[in-house]
Amino acid sequence: NKMKLPAMVENEVKLQSYPAGTTIFSSEDPGDVMYLVKSGEVDIIVGDHIVETVVPGDILGEMALIDREPRSATARAKTDCALLPVNQRQFTFMVQETPFFALEVMRTMSRRLRSKNHGM
Repeated sequence: NKMKLPAMVENEVKLQSYPAGTTIFSSEDPGDVMYLVKSGEVDIIVGDHIVETVVPGDILGEMALIDREPRSATARAKTDCALLPVNQRQFTFMVQETPFFALEVMRTMSRRLRSKNHGM
């Protein structure tokens, strides 16, 4: 399931590169962007545990744009990676203009929630 940004949004965002080991965001940080992974892998860490490794075509940080709460996890580059940041305005546009995008975000969140519940 590779998620894509609509061309109109992808054309206005700037690819950000993170070397392996770099913290992209930390738990409790304010969250004003989500990211689409273009290349590389990102570990999602809760406490001391890696709960997921996000791969190209997947998103991270989307919860902060939906509930406007601080980050619930830390994201650290597992490998050198390139991410596309999506801000609140772009996210809202994509949800309004691309129902499939909204569905993909919900599927991602649902999969993560099920995985978390299964691990309990």
